[in-house]
Amino acid sequence: MAIDAIALHTTDNVATAVQDLKVGQEAAVRLNHDICHIILQEDIPYGHKFTLKPIQLGEKIFKYGQIIGRATTDIGVGYHAHIQNIESLRGRGDLKTKEDES
Repeated sequence: MAIDAIALHTTDNVATAVQDLKVGQEAAVRLNHDICHIILQEDIPYGHKFTLKPIQLGEKIFKYGQIIGRATTDIGVGYHAHIQNIESLRGRGDLKTKEDES
């Protein structure tokens, strides 16, 4: 079975597409050693993220086990997760890396 997207950590609530994906497609997502399937609600370009579970307004977005942002609206399962519905926290300086703190 071909893998359509990856998520590396059990806390991840988004996956990253490893190829262009189409609305209505059942995307196979590798999460650690497991495979889950998500029906896509929108086209997802290669390298972009989509949601693995419902995300509430203000909820932290986790990718590869790291907080990368916060939801600016409620986001359903299988939706494109990008600048239209995620606010970056690290880029704004809200989150500091451990290196920044030393």
